Amino acid sequence: MVVVNEIGRCHQSICYTFGMKNAVSSSSPISPDEALSVARHVLEIEAEAIRHLMSKLDDSFTQAVNAILNCQGRVVVSGMGKSGHIARKIASTLASTGTPAFFVHPAEASHGDLGMVTRQDVMIGLSHSGESNELLAIVPVLKRQGASLIAVTGNPSSALASQADIHLYAGVLKEACPLNLAPTASTTAALALGDALAVALMHARGFTKDQFALSHPGGALGRRLLTLVSDVMRKGPEVPVVNQEVSIMQAMVEMSRKSMGMTAVVDANGQVIAIFTDGDLRRSIEKGVDLRVASIAEVMTLGPQTIFADRMAVEAVEVMDRTKTNQLLVVNRQGVLVGALNMHDLFRAKVV
Repeated sequence: MVVVNEIGRCHQSICYTFGMKNAVSSSSPISPDEALSVARHVLEIEAEAIRHLMSKLDDSFTQAVNAILNCQGRVVVSGMGKSGHIARKIASTLASTGTPAFFVHPAEASHGDLGMVTRQDVMIGLSHSGESNELLAIVPVLKRQGASLIAVTGNPSSALASQADIHLYAGVLKEACPLNLAPTASTTAALALGDALAVALMHARGFTKDQFALSHPGGALGRRLLTLVSDVMRKGPEVPVVNQEVSIMQAMVEMSRKSMGMTAVVDANGQVIAIFTDGDLRRSIEKGVDLRVASIAEVMTLGPQTIFADRMAVEAVEVMDRTKTNQLLVVNRQGVLVGALNMHDLFRAKVV
């Protein structure tokens, strides 16, 4: 116990000696007003950083966009430390918006990963100071391979900027960090500049929602834009269907068995004639129709809404919304019934 206490006192003494009082004592809580004041100050500094960046945009941005558009290979994005995190995000944004791109760690590049880069590629190197040793170490090899280099720095006179084919300025007036040390406003500026590049490239390529969905099949937008009616509709014996000769009672049995709140009514060739829904049943009861003897033909709704199986599922949602219905019959080009779906099917498929 004596030894433990002595070690504790020694550790405390060391922490105080090196100005680390907080290492052995808790910080006092911050008031809500003070916390909000700090947050607003940080956001204002970072917003100002982006406004400053807007004023500095010049023809070099256009040159960078055209260099990437003319790239026969991939865009390789690299950076160390916080710039590396921003570089990863920029590479991800480019890749998901029509510009094939990937991130390479500059330190790993010097130990073999530079083999991923070819002469057909364009490299985007991020370094706020423009003096990142890890990036500068691979520049001569990039030049020898013939790959193009776009430098994103806050210092146009830096070593990286001077060796680049194109330099994009991403400097800031000050960091949001109260010590003006931690990369804060500068990383925000670099990230925003990367987004500007990606969006300009999207615009130049005429990138569409369908193309976006192809690279996001697991997301909500991908499901909405890639899911077909045929992917979610009920088929075969799951589809409630009767002919127009049956009674209302027989149609009700079919509706109950298939649990879709409706049944399709078809002719001898399987072509859709009408639909009979829970709503039709309620209206029949209100009119005093004798359900035991009446034919389905007396109460069914003619000319129901239909959709083709090869249409997008999101179109089925739009049809249901427009017509205030919860079910749709699916037909082929000859009007023959091939399936059915309701809003619950679309909910399960996460299209809605």
